[in-house]
Amino acid sequence: MPKSIKVKDIRINVKISKTDDDFICLTDIARRKNPEDPRFVVQNWMSNRFTIEFMGIWEQIHNANFNRVLFDTFRNEAGSNSFSMSPDKWVKSTNAVGIISRPGRYGGGTYAHRDIAFEFASWISPEFKLYLVKEFQRLKSDEAKRLVLGWDTKRLLTKINYRIHTDAIKAHLIPGTITKAEADIIYANEADVLNKALFGMTAKEWRDAHPKADGNIRDYADVTQLVCLANLENLNAEYIRTGLEQPDRLLKLNASAITQMKSLIGSPSIKRLK
Repeated sequence: MPKSIKVKDIRINVKISKTDDDFICLTDIARRKNPEDPRFVVQNWMSNRFTIEFMGIWEQIHNANFNRVLFDTFRNEAGSNSFSMSPDKWVKSTNAVGIISRPGRYGGGTYAHRDIAFEFASWISPEFKLYLVKEFQRLKSDEAKRLVLGWDTKRLLTKINYRIHTDAIKAHLIPGTITKAEADIIYANEADVLNKALFGMTAKEWRDAHPKADGNIRDYADVTQLVCLANLENLNAEYIRTGLEQPDRLLKLNASAITQMKSLIGSPSIKRLK
């Protein structure tokens, strides 16, 4: 999930993952040196021979699909007056994974794995790098504490009406004498009714659209969506008990999701959960 830290009065976006694949915005870091045109700063750094060697070694360690042939070409050319490198050129030419570009006015820019981002920050200013590392470590520490203390509100909210929902499915949708695997399919189908009503896609459709993401569609929902999801579980349980067919339930649940989200967005109570 994207977050941000403040380093020497500069707001830097960070994409924190559940693994160690955290990415920090190079474009934001570059504002320390050139607030007006930070992209030029990034390209200037990437055109440096030492930078090319560093990124190439990082990719060889972490990326089995890295194009070493083009990397060798770039390394030989780096440092000459005619050589220039951009994030897009580096990624498209070498299949690099350590640097990514995100479009958009808010949260967009060039991001790099924290190993690379810290190296870039050191090139900007050793002092700035130290402050960046300190703030990043604080952010990671806060994330760890929230998980250890059971702060993960998302998981709590998804379980509020889970038992009510599954009991209704068990009582009214699952016929007698079937295997556990067959029962699991019915539970999954009903879960996707809720996913489709609220998120507009099934769990599989979300995974196909986000092949590199950890977790599932509900792990990436915000608190407002999860409050709505808990309510939809209760509604769907009631609809199941009344014998409403699945297509009809989906339409009613979608209409409820739209109405609830309009009411929940901006709610002071929801903000206290975040």
